[in-house]
Amino acid sequence: MSEPASDLRLRKRASLQQAGAGETQLNVVQELIHRKQEERPVNGHAVLLNGLSKSFGDRRVLSELDLEIPAGQLLAIVGRSGCGKSTLLRLIAGLDRPTSGKISVAGTDVESLQSNVRLLFQDARLLPWHRVLGNVGIARTKGWRETAAAALADVGLADRANDWPAVLSGGQAQRVALARALVSRPSVLLLDEPFGALDALTRMEMHRLLECIWREHGFTTVLITHDVAEAVALADRVIVLRDGGIALDMPIDLPRPRREAADTSAVALQARILDEV
Repeated sequence: MSEPASDLRLRKRASLQQAGAGETQLNVVQELIHRKQEERPVNGHAVLLNGLSKSFGDRRVLSELDLEIPAGQLLAIVGRSGCGKSTLLRLIAGLDRPTSGKISVAGTDVESLQSNVRLLFQDARLLPWHRVLGNVGIARTKGWRETAAAALADVGLADRANDWPAVLSGGQAQRVALARALVSRPSVLLLDEPFGALDALTRMEMHRLLECIWREHGFTTVLITHDVAEAVALADRVIVLRDGGIALDMPIDLPRPRREAADTSAVALQARILDEV
């Protein structure tokens, strides 16, 4: 059986004390580590769901859901197919309207598409008749070339600006889609299984990239995933959706950067989540 996270932290603490570290020194070191982990800007907006329900005909997908997502948090939502994960994301994005209840972003009710919210899907959905730079700057706002080039640099594709989408690999195409989502510096980024179609190595690269950009810009992030290891590796908090409601709401208090399945604490958290899926 995997060792609980709390027991692991106590064991590590005892080991340090036995090695000669005094209580005061130990507390100082732990505080510095915690402060370093939290040194990132928070530019995101809080998202609030109040009594949210969604039905399709006689089928109720979400039932009186209450959820608060603090500004800057990276929340992962997991659950079986058909549990309402993607429906919830579309409601937050303003693509669909709830049957009842309310959604607000930064205190403003969501009634349509929000300019400060971006949604990234599993497939990149690039326009084949535009080059990479044109896909990123598709809104064509003032100075779009410069901002699109900066977004491409953020995802490590500055040198592919003039390529056509057809010559990109799956991982590169998804990086371009991420750059397109980030070019307007959204306060809320919604990710609907964005790495599910990628091979394992590319998926790990995208995990590191997303975490790096999230820590740099501090936007609120909601990630939909079937992969419990992915959820634990990336999120501050994991929610399990089941039968239209929240079956589990669990913080992920692990130091960053994380590596999937590399820590007994992470494995224990994954097992706890899987028990509720």
